[in-house]
Amino acid sequence: MKAPIIDIAVQSPLWDAEPLAEETVCRAISMAAGLARATGEVSVLLTDDAAMRDLNREWREIDKPTNVLSFPAAESSHPLIGDIAIGYEMVRNESTAENAPFLHRLAHLTVHGFLHLLGYDHQNDSQAEAMEGLERDILAQIGIADPYRLREPETGNA
Repeated sequence: MKAPIIDIAVQSPLWDAEPLAEETVCRAISMAAGLARATGEVSVLLTDDAAMRDLNREWREIDKPTNVLSFPAAESSHPLIGDIAIGYEMVRNESTAENAPFLHRLAHLTVHGFLHLLGYDHQNDSQAEAMEGLERDILAQIGIADPYRLREPETGNA
């Protein structure tokens, strides 16, 4: 199977703080495409919360930033899968809140966005279960722990 073509545009200088971000995105998409047997071209925009808010408002009529947006390609003879946009501050804040490495959160959101491009969704429990299961499998292949695992509260005892 042919590997996907991945085009990454970095629109915000905030991403300079994460020199492995582009490599992480490419690795996550390549693994997801391999397991989902998807070929074609994917464009990824690494941007900031202000741009994500604008995109979210324009395309979803929701006036707030979000972590990832996916725009599946229209049917055509060109093998375009679609576009993904990811906002830096949301990734940073979520990784901190989850006590997870930034690049792990970025990989998860990339996989999540990519699966949306392929038609996966989480509007109901069965859809969410299928999508999250595939996310877990893909992330495990690149050495990232289950992002949906239940976290045990810390007791303070060593």
